[in-house]
Amino acid sequence: MANVEQCVAALARGEVIAYPTEGVFGVGCDPDSSAAVQALLDVKERDKAKGLILIAAELSQLDGYIDFDSLSEEVKAEVLATWPGPVTWVMPAGKKITDWVTGQFDTVAVRVSDHPDVRELCLSYGKPITSTSANLSGEEPCRSVSEVVEQLGSRVPNVLEGKIGGRDKPTEIRDARSGKVLRQG
Repeated sequence: MANVEQCVAALARGEVIAYPTEGVFGVGCDPDSSAAVQALLDVKERDKAKGLILIAAELSQLDGYIDFDSLSEEVKAEVLATWPGPVTWVMPAGKKITDWVTGQFDTVAVRVSDHPDVRELCLSYGKPITSTSANLSGEEPCRSVSEVVEQLGSRVPNVLEGKIGGRDKPTEIRDARSGKVLRQG
């Protein structure tokens, strides 16, 4: 993966990048930069109210972004049993998170990925990044670098070269408070 440093530098400049995840390519940015998140929403033609997912290499990267301590020991164990892996959890938002990421919600969707490219990217950047499928709203998610270039073109000039994981659809989303599956994986 030759261009991780290029993508990390783009994130640091507040730019949007595309990168492979477990099932589709994602687009992401620095979750702490309102300008970067607005750029991401513009790329996707997405409403801010919908909120975004944060993706990380390890649970410690989510410190402050989620209120993990407010969850029961049983729920914490269930979450940890699925991570790292292709399960996204909706959790109580932490003090560090902004409404640029949470949208209209008091929760935030987060995932500790087991995808090697995502892990290397987040470890190199030193924190989580936002994650939403690489596509224009209403279009099919991209599954390769060439599809990202074809659909998003100059909107996302920084693409992490790699392949998606073995999944044929986006990750499952579960609610940590209710235990409900919000999106089948």
